[in-house]
Amino acid sequence: MTTVLKLGGSVVTEKDNPEQVDEVSLARTTDAVAGSEVERLVVVHGGGSFGHYHAATHGVTTTQGTHDSGAVADVHGAMKTLNRRVVDALLARDVPAVPVHPLSLGARDAEGDLTLPAGSVRTLLDEGFVPVLHGDLVAHRGKGTTVVSGDELVTSLAGSLDAERVGMCSTVPGVLDAEGEVIPHIGAFEDAAAALGGSDATDVTGGMAAKVRSLLSLGAPAFVFGPDGLGAFLAGEEAGTRIDGAGTDEDESADGE
Repeated sequence: MTTVLKLGGSVVTEKDNPEQVDEVSLARTTDAVAGSEVERLVVVHGGGSFGHYHAATHGVTTTQGTHDSGAVADVHGAMKTLNRRVVDALLARDVPAVPVHPLSLGARDAEGDLTLPAGSVRTLLDEGFVPVLHGDLVAHRGKGTTVVSGDELVTSLAGSLDAERVGMCSTVPGVLDAEGEVIPHIGAFEDAAAALGGSDATDVTGGMAAKVRSLLSLGAPAFVFGPDGLGAFLAGEEAGTRIDGAGTDEDESADGE
């Protein structure tokens, strides 16, 4: 069984302090991964105060690109630094983690659709490794390079690898309703539309509405949860909000944090 786990940038970094790892939270999350018995695990982490800081400085988003090689080096370099910190934390706990950089794999066409070949990730899994990917820049036809978010990587990999479970660990305990309570189950976007504002039109870099829409498109159960739910998710239990991946006829928004 293949599991794809995303660690949000706000979980592994201090988002208000540029290029600052949240050491306590990173230790806690990597302890949970090390203590689990998941056999085929792919980890994706967000940019947090590393990638987002430099992307904002250079004005690069999922739709606004750059041809400035210095900007590419800044954003990608910051994400490689964070990725190494995450990989090192896993290695220190005897998790066979290896870095995988999306800039070297992915590309967008002129319409912005992402192609992310998963052959290397699949082979690494077959060989017993835990591939660790991250939000990054990717080549974008006509725009130089643009941001690919951790959320978008998760949905792409989950589909390519036929993942049986998908988890999104963030700083909130799940998808929240209008009263701030966790919605236990979402089977269609309409189940949470009121709480999410009914539309994801303004979710440029990964609001919850965009996340829910993308997870509904998967053919596997997905869960949105906070750090307290990570252990349960890795143990194969329910955690936070369960989002059934039964497909949707709605137009998707793949942009994510």
